[in-house]
Amino acid sequence: EAFAKFQAAQGQLTSALSRLMAVAENYPNLKADQGFRDLQAQLEGTENRVTVARNRYIESVKAYNIAVRSFPNNLTAMMFDYDPKPSFTVENEKAISSPPKVDFGGSN
Repeated sequence: EAFAKFQAAQGQLTSALSRLMAVAENYPNLKADQGFRDLQAQLEGTENRVTVARNRYIESVKAYNIAVRSFPNNLTAMMFDYDPKPSFTVENEKAISSPPKVDFGGSN
């Protein structure tokens, strides 16, 4: 359930960023504003951190699943009911496999 909420939130964030970029294209003064440029830099940093965290999670789940399925770890896993974890999948996995490009035209 928490995983589904995370996936839904990520989809909403992607949608909101797309709308924000569309609005920014229509307002050249907004692109020149220092506060907006700061927001752009913060968004880029956040996107990078989310991508790194997602990739680390995926690799950790893979390593865990291999461990609970491999001998002799699988004996301990069966004894303590350690089940394999689901892989990270989302509807638009290809779209979020790399951070979205955030370009408001303020850094030329």
